[in-house]
Amino acid sequence: MPNLLVKKTSDNGQVHKITPESAGWKYVGFDLYHLSSGESASGTSANREVILVVVEGLIHLQADGEDFGQIGERLSVFEKTKPHAVYLQRGANWQITGDTDCIVAICSAPSEGEHSTQRIDPESISLENRGIGSNQRQIHAIAMESSDIADRLLVTEVYTPSGNWSSYPPHRHDAEDVNEGDTTYLEETYYHRLNPSQGFVFQRVFTEDKTLDETMAAEDGDVVLVPRGHHPVGVPYGYESYYLNVMAGPERKWRFKNHPDHDWIAQRDKLEYGS
Repeated sequence: MPNLLVKKTSDNGQVHKITPESAGWKYVGFDLYHLSSGESASGTSANREVILVVVEGLIHLQADGEDFGQIGERLSVFEKTKPHAVYLQRGANWQITGDTDCIVAICSAPSEGEHSTQRIDPESISLENRGIGSNQRQIHAIAMESSDIADRLLVTEVYTPSGNWSSYPPHRHDAEDVNEGDTTYLEETYYHRLNPSQGFVFQRVFTEDKTLDETMAAEDGDVVLVPRGHHPVGVPYGYESYYLNVMAGPERKWRFKNHPDHDWIAQRDKLEYGS
C-alpha cells in the first residue's frame, strides 16, 4: 500500500501530483501548483473532470476555449473567505497564470461528460458551522452533493480552530458495495495547511478490524490519503487548521457511518444540543 502521508516534492511549480496509480485506488486525482506572479502552468482534463480551486492568490485562467479573466480573492486561506473555483468538463485544456503568487489545486475524477465547464463563484458556496465545543469547525462546501455540478467529484474545505477536532467522531465511507447500509465508497485526499505554518496536525486512518491503522503528523502543505477506514483530525493548541478535501467514487453521494465505539458522542450531541 502506498504511503498515506504525501510530502510536497518542491516549493515551486507542481508540488503535488497524486494520481489513482500513485495512490493505489481508482478515482481521485489531486495536483497542486505553487506559482509566482507571472508564472504559468497548463494541462488537460483528458477523460476526467476537474474542479480547479484557487486556494490562495489571483490567477488568470484560460480553459476549454474560454478566457475566464482574473479569478481569486483571498491571498491567504486563513482569511477564511470563500474560495473561487471552476468546473472543467472532460477533454478541457487549461492554462493558469499567476497574477500574484498563488496556490491552485487541480481536483479530478473519471467523468462520463455529463456536466459542462462553468465557474463556481463564492456566492454559490454554502457556509456551515458544524459541531459543538472542541468539535467545532467551519465548512465551505465548494461542490458537495447538494450542488449538481459534477459527475463524481465532491470538494469541500474545512477550518478547525486551535485545540479542536475535525472529521470527528471518526467516520468511514468505504462500502464494498455501492450502497452498503447507506454507506457509499469514496476515496479521499486531505490537503493540510497550518497557521502558523510551522504547526502540525495528527490524522489517524484506521479500519474497525485494524488491518489498516496509521497515525501521522501532517505538516503545512502535506496531503493525507484516505483509501478506506475512519480518518479523524486533531489540531494541537496554538495552531489553526485548514484542509481541502477531494472525494470521488462510483456514485456522487456522501454517505458515511461513525465508528461504532464512538458514535455515542454524536448521539449525545444530537439529544443535548440538536447538532
